[in-house]
Amino acid sequence: MKALLTVFTSILVAGCSVIGENNLETAPYTVVKSTSGDHKIEVRQYAPMILVSTNMSGEVGKSAFRRLFKYITGANEGASKIAMTAPVIMDQENTGKGAEIAMTAPVFMDENSSTPVMSFVMPKDFTLANTPKPTNPEVRVSEVTEYKVAAIRFSWTLSDSNVQKHTEILEKWITENGYVASDSPVKAGYNSPFTLPMFRRNEVLIPIR
Repeated sequence: MKALLTVFTSILVAGCSVIGENNLETAPYTVVKSTSGDHKIEVRQYAPMILVSTNMSGEVGKSAFRRLFKYITGANEGASKIAMTAPVIMDQENTGKGAEIAMTAPVFMDENSSTPVMSFVMPKDFTLANTPKPTNPEVRVSEVTEYKVAAIRFSWTLSDSNVQKHTEILEKWITENGYVASDSPVKAGYNSPFTLPMFRRNEVLIPIR
């Protein structure tokens, strides 16, 4: 599933501490299977998710992140104001009027397709029908269903070497446990850039069947 592939770690939210705690809502999922030991691995079935997405451009996707951030802080068509679940750093250029939408972790970023895409996950009470329409034509709304993954959790950074190491561990586990990968690996980060590396929650997720 090409719309979901990697998580942009620079979430830029206030309310995130240097030890990794934050008040952000997390995309809901059910744990189907889990392991213990040196590596924490889970098989997860995610609930249906509403995504707002945009093509990535600029250094490390900063332009895409800015467009999506503006969307959740007002660059949308909305008649009512939606309460924020966590305070965020407001962009001074965001002068559009509209609903303010809670920021949810993680932020997905597809780096492997021909046109890289970044996506924010909307809070769980959002549907295709009630999600405010973006005022920027470069931002679009979609729904993801039946998203089942194997996930491995680790700390420190989402460096290429750290991601590759845990991807290989997860791919081996998937094969040994009778699953088949159905799409490319996903990187996931849940903390602000201010969180100390040893306290960060990072993940690699691989869609499976």
